[in-house]
Amino acid sequence: MPFKPHRYSLGARLFLSAAICCALVLMLAGFGLTTFYRRSAERGFDERLSVYIKELVADLAAPPETERQAIGDLGEPRFDLPLSGWYWQIIRLDGERPTVRSSRSLVGGQLPKLLDQPILPNARGLRESYISGPDDRALRILEREIDVGEDGRFTVAVAAPSDEIEGDIRDFRFALTMTFVLLGLALVASTIIQVRFGLRPLVRLGAAVGMVRTGETPRIVGQYPPDLAPLAGELNQLIDANHEILDRARTQVGNLAHALKTPLSVMLNEAEAGCGDDQLPQTVKTQAAIMRDQVQYYLDRARAAALSGALGGVTEVAPSLDALIRTFTKISQGRGIAGSHSVPSRIRFRGEKQDLEEMLGNLLDNAFKWAESTVEVSLDAKETSQERMALLIDDDGPGLPDGAMADVLKRGRRLDETTPGSGLGLSIVADLAKLYGGELSLQRSPLGGLRARLALPSV
Repeated sequence: MPFKPHRYSLGARLFLSAAICCALVLMLAGFGLTTFYRRSAERGFDERLSVYIKELVADLAAPPETERQAIGDLGEPRFDLPLSGWYWQIIRLDGERPTVRSSRSLVGGQLPKLLDQPILPNARGLRESYISGPDDRALRILEREIDVGEDGRFTVAVAAPSDEIEGDIRDFRFALTMTFVLLGLALVASTIIQVRFGLRPLVRLGAAVGMVRTGETPRIVGQYPPDLAPLAGELNQLIDANHEILDRARTQVGNLAHALKTPLSVMLNEAEAGCGDDQLPQTVKTQAAIMRDQVQYYLDRARAAALSGALGGVTEVAPSLDALIRTFTKISQGRGIAGSHSVPSRIRFRGEKQDLEEMLGNLLDNAFKWAESTVEVSLDAKETSQERMALLIDDDGPGLPDGAMADVLKRGRRLDETTPGSGLGLSIVADLAKLYGGELSLQRSPLGGLRARLALPSV
């Protein structure tokens, strides 16, 4: 069965990763400690053998009259027991025929010379290796080459069973394995405790989200660790935004229903009154246009209310201005109105592109409708920061009286009935800007006409 990590819970992943890491660390530590202990055991065993080599060398260097009595008297009975595994051997190298002296335990046998093998001596001049003895028993052997002057050159070797080293290593490995098994079980138990304790806040957070979903609580409550507290806060903000969107949607639906009541009542009254055939179509046409504008207005507001809480919407301002100014310039080509903007390309609106173009489109439509020759869009540098921007739309038209600037932002308010329009454009812009936390204000333009100041969030 292939390994599929997405099927495992977060706690299982943490436990498995910790258990695998602990097992690898313990195995590597066991291998390293066993290797170190083997070398230590070999060094200790070699020290014992080197003592016997030193005694044999001292016997060789003794006066001739004592040599026969002293050589081989090492105080170790196992050197006299046949095939005991404890052997010594002395070979003279400078004679016509090598002379071999050995312990009684060799019973006429002979140990191999390490001098004839590619084994280099260590810092103390000793060659060391493992060999097979006369009875095929594994031996640890040390050999040293000495020169006693006129008495000749010799190799002195001492061997002993390597079972003692292997036995010590087995005992150490068993003790180490049992220790590491107990340590591993303790680590596994501590890992389980750590995982359960560490993930408990996540479990509580999941339970709190479930309570919000089932309606038991309106928001996530409780205290959480510093690394989970921001997540709980973001979830609460998301819940609040969702509630706000629902409230706005209910409000817009209610407003739309209320706005449609009057036109419907007018048409019903006209129909019941039996007005002339020439009046009824015009009345229906007029009231239907009002209803259409009202439906479009509240649909735009409902969509904007939903999208204003959406995450991740970012729109570049300059490309939208380029397209809109190009479009309105072509529409107003017969009047000779020139449009331009000086907004830097780095300016970005924190919101949906459709909403930005809706606001800018209504403001530019109004500016091009009343301008005589020039429409300019610029950025208010003093009011623009990393989190907020202020766009200025200026025209050189007749402008508005100071007292009328507040009235013209009201829904359906038109100061000039001779021009086409529903009177909802500036109201839609003001409502959309408010939904995004911004604002629309009207001022007198330096060009002589009207200045619309649109403040919006930016990134």
